[in-house]
Amino acid sequence: MKRLRVDAKHIPLLATAGVMVLMYVSGCIAFHDKNFSSLRVIVDLFGGNAFLGVAAVGATFVILSGGIDLSVGSVIAFTTIAVAAMVSKGLHPLPAMGLALLAGTAFGAGMGVLVAAFRIPPFLVTLTGMFFARGMGFVVHGLSIAIEHPFYQAVMRHGAIVVTRHAKTGAPAVQIPSWTICFLLVALAGAWAARYTRFGRNVYAIGSSEHSARLMGVPVTWTKVGVYALAGFCSALAGCVATLYMQSGNAASFVGSELDVIASVVIGGTLLTGGVGYVGGTVMGVLILSLITTLITNANISSWLTSVAVGILLLVFIVLQRVLARGQSAAA
Repeated sequence: MKRLRVDAKHIPLLATAGVMVLMYVSGCIAFHDKNFSSLRVIVDLFGGNAFLGVAAVGATFVILSGGIDLSVGSVIAFTTIAVAAMVSKGLHPLPAMGLALLAGTAFGAGMGVLVAAFRIPPFLVTLTGMFFARGMGFVVHGLSIAIEHPFYQAVMRHGAIVVTRHAKTGAPAVQIPSWTICFLLVALAGAWAARYTRFGRNVYAIGSSEHSARLMGVPVTWTKVGVYALAGFCSALAGCVATLYMQSGNAASFVGSELDVIASVVIGGTLLTGGVGYVGGTVMGVLILSLITTLITNANISSWLTSVAVGILLLVFIVLQRVLARGQSAAA
């Protein structure tokens, strides 16, 4: 009888799934009187950090390639204020969002050029990008701008999928909002791109060994530019998603969100050194962050413990990654 062997690169992903299930089951047991196991709570777990999940999909490709992106939160904030400003000037939200997506993609591609063509460390490039995008947001408008447009009102009223209805009134009981739908679609597209496209295979190859990837004929420079362009697009899309439920834009918002995004990716099992990871793991990482927040809220304890819990989990997964990396080196 053969013993079941698990590939070492799958252990972080399995650990993520185990932590997520354990936290959810613990919540169901501890807060059964608050209907923690209800469908509404599950839908809220996906929707609570939808913007974070959209941005995290793009960040997954960056980290898979062996890079890092610290500009995520600033690009999200810039997008919200840019869209709000354009809508307030009379532009329809859809072209406003389109322009914001183009700007985010171009911004990411520009950082990719600096990283890939000029060999500047990603940390320095994206740190500069973080300050630049945040500053440009305040150049657009220094204060919050409310978005009042029929399109946003229509999305709030009709842009949701009704899952269940009240038995007596027939009114929607549980709905999947538009921002959650966007998160799920982006996650599915990202998972498909990573697994079934040449671009995805090239990203994994570069993250595993950039030198070997060059020898195999992988277009390293253009792939890296594409990775950061994709991350910029996802960050801008996250900003557009955020405007749907914020109904406003604010250049001062989403400070530190880039760290939450990176934490989601790493907790999701993607190695910081690149080459190993899955978009599905990132989705679970986002759900774990939502679970931590929800559990702490239900327990009526200090919200600062959310950061403590995320920090502990992040440390555990980084240590796990280092242990696995040393094990693989010793085996080789």
